[in-house]
Amino acid sequence: MTQIVMPMHTNGVSGVMFGGIMMQWIDVCAGVAAMRHAHGGVLTASIDRLDFLSPVRVGETVVLQAQVNFTSKTSMEVGCRVETEDMRTGIRRYVTKAYLTFVAVDDKGRPRPIEPLELATADDERRHADALRRRAERLKAAGRQS
Repeated sequence: MTQIVMPMHTNGVSGVMFGGIMMQWIDVCAGVAAMRHAHGGVLTASIDRLDFLSPVRVGETVVLQAQVNFTSKTSMEVGCRVETEDMRTGIRRYVTKAYLTFVAVDDKGRPRPIEPLELATADDERRHADALRRRAERLKAAGRQS
């Protein structure tokens, strides 16, 4: 997903993008990846820590890339990487990343099963293993696993 930062996306005074707008874009980008995998509706269940590594300014292009890293019976983890891109040079600058958990839902909003994730490459295997570790940490923090 690609966006351009407009004045309405910034605090106005210094022209720096609002973090909440970035969070919204991340949720949309990751949500689309989740919906594509689930072949239908999903709900955002959680978003992990989000650190902004450098400010994003008005006029910059923001490139968001999302990928499903892990699937369970009804839920999945989606990673979203965010960079800015200088349109003149094509040079990208890493801004942040986030891991989001989505639950696939049916037409009545109830959780529904999703297909397992196909792990085709060594990178897929690594992302899956890292996501399993993060999932265990999330469940432990929520008191749902020891």
